[in-house]
Amino acid sequence: MHINPYGEYAVKLGIDLLNSPPSSATELGNRCVDAGLVPDWTATDADLLDTLEFLRDWARVVDATTENDRADELNALLAQASAYPRLTNHADDGWHMHYRDPNIELGGVIRALVSVGTALHLTGRGMSRLDRCAAADCTLAFADTSRTGRQRYCGTVCSNRDAVRRHRARAAS
Repeated sequence: MHINPYGEYAVKLGIDLLNSPPSSATELGNRCVDAGLVPDWTATDADLLDTLEFLRDWARVVDATTENDRADELNALLAQASAYPRLTNHADDGWHMHYRDPNIELGGVIRALVSVGTALHLTGRGMSRLDRCAAADCTLAFADTSRTGRQRYCGTVCSNRDAVRRHRARAAS
């Protein structure tokens, strides 16, 4: 049984692609499969271009400074990816919902999947749960999936490095 197939993994796919954009259609396809997408497509150069364009647009959702701006940016993406929800069963994988039209190209799948997944992530966990790393020397994005909702860094490397930096600054003064 599938419960919400567009939640956390979809927004994490968006973060992964944004932080390290794919350089080829093959890489894009492989990373989508690695993220759990069921391949009913073959990635093309057009999909790569569509995905890179979407990621530029989606970065405005990540970088929005207010909840209303974030909602406006995301609503614009959702409007581009809208379709009637439908039931689907990938080769007896189990019935679940898709929020996209059938038989669309991979670029459109990513647009719909990440947009809807982001909307579910933000409305379910909080509108502030998407951000850029707080480390001064890092610009990576992250989706806050922590229990407390207080994540400030893209990962433990930046968090630890920033803590050491703050400690050394205090010790020097």
